[in-house]
Amino acid sequence: MAAQVDFAEAGELLLFLDESQVAFLEDLMQEQGYLDRPQMARAFAAIRAEDLIWTRAVHRYFLGREDVPTDIGVWLSDTTRMPARMHSQYLRSLFLENRLTAGRFAVEGRVIALKDLSVPLFVVGTETDHIAPWRSVYKTQLFTDCDLTFVLTRGGHNTGILSEPGRKGRHYRISHRPADALYVGPDGWLAGTEPVPGSWWPDWAEWLAKHGGEKVPPPGMGAPERGLPPLAAAPGGYVLQT
Repeated sequence: MAAQVDFAEAGELLLFLDESQVAFLEDLMQEQGYLDRPQMARAFAAIRAEDLIWTRAVHRYFLGREDVPTDIGVWLSDTTRMPARMHSQYLRSLFLENRLTAGRFAVEGRVIALKDLSVPLFVVGTETDHIAPWRSVYKTQLFTDCDLTFVLTRGGHNTGILSEPGRKGRHYRISHRPADALYVGPDGWLAGTEPVPGSWWPDWAEWLAKHGGEKVPPPGMGAPERGLPPLAAAPGGYVLQT
C-alpha cells in the first residue's frame, strides 16, 4: 500500500536525501539508537510545506483561527521512533543506491529477487502521493511476474489508503494482471482504465476473502496466562489520551 520497490522516481523525499544527509542521520542515530519522532515528522511536513506549515501558520497568526483536530490529523501525530539500523539500511540501500530492483539488496547474505515472488499481490497507489508517487509504485508490475491486482485511488499517501466506504468524492481504478502477462506502462494503463466511484476497500475485502485462509479470532486483551489481566477495555486509555 503506497509503497515502492524502485526508487529511481522516489518523489520529493529525495530532495532531503544525499550522501552527506544520510551520513549525518546515521551519526545522529548512532548516539540515540533511533530516529526520534519529531525529526521524522518535520521532514514529512517540509515535503508538503504549503499545506502542513504555511497554511496553518497563516490561519493561526493572521486570521486568528486555531487548528481544529481531525481524526486523521490526530492519527498522523501519533508517530513512531525508527530503529537506527532499519532506517539506515532503508535510506542508504533503497533510496540512495536503489539496490532492490538492481538485484543487489541482500538479507542474511542472500540477494532478494522480486521475480521469485509467486504469491498473488494486491498493490495500491494513490494519485497525489508525494512520498511514493503512483507511477513508482506501479513499477512493481515491471519487476514481478506473479498474479497482480493494481489499484490507483484518489487521495494522497494517507488519505488514499484511509478511504472507507461512504466517503464522498472518492474514486479508484483497478486492474488484474495474470501471472506472466506482458507489461503495460503506467500511462497506457491509466488511459485504458476507467475510474470507479466509491471506495476500493470492498474490492480489497473480496480479494482477501478469495486468497485468505481460515478466519481466526483476534487475540484477547492482556496476558492472563502470565497473570497479567487487561488494564482496560479496548481501545484503552492511551488511544483516548485519558
